[in-house]
Amino acid sequence: MDDTLHIVGGGMAGSEAAWQAACAGIRVVIHEMRPKVGTFAHRTGHLAEMVCSNSFRSDDDERNAVGLLHWEMRAAGGLIMDMADRHRLPAGGALAVDRDPFAESVTERLRSHPLVDVSEEEITALPASGNWIIATGPLTSSALAEAIRAETGADALAFFDAIAPIVHAESVDMDTAWMQSRYDKGETEAERTAYLNCPMDRERYEAFIDAILAADKTEFHEGETAGYFDGCLPIEVMAERGRETLRFGPMKPVGLTNAHRPDVKPYAVVQLRRDNALGTLYNIVGFQTKMKYGAQTDVFRMIPGLENARFARLGGIHRNTFINSPTLLDDRMRLKSKPHIRFAGQITGVEGYVESAAMGLLAGRMAAADILGRDLPPPGPDTAMGALVTHITGGAEAKTFQPMNVNFGLFPPIDAKGGRRGRKDRYKAYTDRAKAAFQEWLAGQS
Repeated sequence: MDDTLHIVGGGMAGSEAAWQAACAGIRVVIHEMRPKVGTFAHRTGHLAEMVCSNSFRSDDDERNAVGLLHWEMRAAGGLIMDMADRHRLPAGGALAVDRDPFAESVTERLRSHPLVDVSEEEITALPASGNWIIATGPLTSSALAEAIRAETGADALAFFDAIAPIVHAESVDMDTAWMQSRYDKGETEAERTAYLNCPMDRERYEAFIDAILAADKTEFHEGETAGYFDGCLPIEVMAERGRETLRFGPMKPVGLTNAHRPDVKPYAVVQLRRDNALGTLYNIVGFQTKMKYGAQTDVFRMIPGLENARFARLGGIHRNTFINSPTLLDDRMRLKSKPHIRFAGQITGVEGYVESAAMGLLAGRMAAADILGRDLPPPGPDTAMGALVTHITGGAEAKTFQPMNVNFGLFPPIDAKGGRRGRKDRYKAYTDRAKAAFQEWLAGQS
């Protein structure tokens, strides 16, 4: 019997799954089609390449669900979190990452592991036997997607995901823009100045909204339906929902003071977050877009401070495919019709780098346990990882299943015990309970 674990896809989930299995003593082959077969979003052949934001979001592990997920992954010896910490950028309370060195480090660590091989090939069919994890992410190749549809007897669900543009810092007019993290978050000066801010008065904001609504946008192919994930809406969709939507979303002016005109409160603010350690690149926060390239440059140069902006990358939009996990997967993340195959990452219907890597961590550990002749149940639903895997493997309503970030709404409620808790106390109670449960789960594997 072949005890090798084969992993299809070398993104966040596949990389983490490979690391966890190899650390358990299992031989692993990562099948990654890049760079031989590219995608519109990837630029390199590196494993764990970040293609959208460079942020792993909040790192607060006491009052934030994604910060708690960071904590659990660190506690489990996660490769993705280790490399993220090594290549951390100042970003206030968020964990932002210098994306290229991060991916290079993940790649080097895996390629140098004696139990890990990387095969640069496209897998186009579901394997008939062996030990497999499908972790192909939102850009699953057409051939493999068809094979999954043929096996499951159901169409894979799909929505459209969008990428925000990246600007060369030297092209930003700092006589207009200023550096400040919202609410001055961050312990160091570098963290507090990890964001550039571009202010708008009401007249400029209204003109900006008009331009967004009128801009040429990507057309969908016949038969495609644009069902966007609410956590990553293109700015055009937000603008179409109401003229004030952006001002109460990514362009909210709260917690910021214009350093050039401190006595004038901006009507709206566009934030740019540092995208690399050198501070030479900044991405426009929350500005995922489906505008055509020519329209993007015209519209974004309407932003005060970006009139002469040069773009290292413009925004884009792609089809994001995921399976209906609540109907197809068991609680060990195995395909019910072919239990030698597990699924992990965004293709299962979790949303975000960290969530994807966390599901890879679980899949890798579960697969390794199977090969070693042991059964490993998932952590309980009061942990962040357990809440996610419970959601995708049966907790969610299959008919309305959509990609989901980790959040406390997925956790079993906290008992108030005689009185209502404040929100901060309640969130701290969630994280305290989760950490104890997760440590118990880890201890059970030793």
